[in-house]
Amino acid sequence: MIELDETDRQILRALVQDATQSAGALGRKLGLSQPATWRRIRRLETAGVIKGRRLRLNAEALGFGVTVFLGVKLARKGQVSLEDFERAVSAIPEVQTVEHVLGLYDYRLRVVARDLSDFERVLRRRIMTLPGAGDVEANVLLSEERLPGPIG
Repeated sequence: MIELDETDRQILRALVQDATQSAGALGRKLGLSQPATWRRIRRLETAGVIKGRRLRLNAEALGFGVTVFLGVKLARKGQVSLEDFERAVSAIPEVQTVEHVLGLYDYRLRVVARDLSDFERVLRRRIMTLPGAGDVEANVLLSEERLPGPIG
């Protein structure tokens, strides 16, 4: 685990808010030079604290107005490999995330669809036909607030 000082934490908080900021712009906000800021960011990346920077698309603006969290229990544990299920479910374009979890369900999926009838089509024709797919539970997303989480 890497030691973080307050400047590192300020950099992380700023990047969580807007990861597109240049090292120069970020440095000006924090009272650091561009090279010093860049070195700190690079150190955080090398240490694995910063895993990457992602582009977040607005699914609704792209015509996908429904987001559903789907709990999936594998029907035949041991007969279907986890890798086979993960590979198959990851090939479905409407599935945004695949999380292997501990609890009532084996997987938690984030699925986007144009509307509820489109989600039903994806569920029936794509997800329920996957190797090993068993019980499912769907939770429709009503609203979302992203929080940055703890930074040390």
